[in-house]
Amino acid sequence: MNFILIAVIVLGGIALVSAVVLYVCSKKFAVYEDPRLAQVTAILPGANCGGCGYPGCSGMAAALVKGADAGSLEGLYCPVGGTDVMGQVADLLGMAVANTEPKVAVVRCNGTCELRPRIAEYGGLRTCTAMNSCGAGETGCGYGCLGCGDCVKACAFGAITMNPETGLPEVDEEKCTACGACAKACPRHIIELRKKGVKNRRVYVRCVNKDKGAAALKACKAACIGCGKCEKECKFEAITITNNVSYIDPDKCRLCRKCVEACPTHAIIAVNFPAPKPKADADAGGTVKVEPKQEEVKA
Repeated sequence: MNFILIAVIVLGGIALVSAVVLYVCSKKFAVYEDPRLAQVTAILPGANCGGCGYPGCSGMAAALVKGADAGSLEGLYCPVGGTDVMGQVADLLGMAVANTEPKVAVVRCNGTCELRPRIAEYGGLRTCTAMNSCGAGETGCGYGCLGCGDCVKACAFGAITMNPETGLPEVDEEKCTACGACAKACPRHIIELRKKGVKNRRVYVRCVNKDKGAAALKACKAACIGCGKCEKECKFEAITITNNVSYIDPDKCRLCRKCVEACPTHAIIAVNFPAPKPKADADAGGTVKVEPKQEEVKA
């Protein structure tokens, strides 16, 4: 009986000493966590998409708190939460957040099944990454969309779907949060985050083919051939040609759409613009004058 009592006392003493040691260590080596971290994390949407450039919402929260301590939140923006969420975070941290123009993902490829016919058949793993590592894919264009839908799988918001008729991904502007997951998933980098623009209107080149004109046009009838007509037409120096392909700078573009009319292959697209009005002259009485069609004169 004495042995049992001694064992209980010894074990109880060991437990007591261990508890004291753990308590002392917890106090001595305690890591202070700013309570604002939990508060900011609770405000963020919790998508953990990485669109802000940080590893998840907790990483973004830490960056925001650190930025507030440094006196500036410049460059910190949550694309999923948008201005509303950033405004709440700024109010919590007692900071002012810069207005950031919303963006949307755009697909810079217009190589539909009709314009970019298949010349081969791929029998491997049906992912864009796998197909791209094997070569040019099933068409003659080694730069365009591969059509396997890696971007669709990467989107956590259901904003991208594959059009079965064109074989190209389509972005739902209402659902897109500009997190950038689709752009990262595309091995050919044909998806770009661009500013939504005034009234959601945008003008951009739907091609990334870097081949010279004849080769690009042979692979796709809607390819940019780098002819330079759009660059010459633009009065705002918003268009540059690099590696045989045109690019429109959204910061310089004034949405005049003259480049759209100048492009011989229709590689430049204008989004969300009203339909052009028919060319007609109105007289003083309000009636519309339509010029009579001239008959073709044969020699």
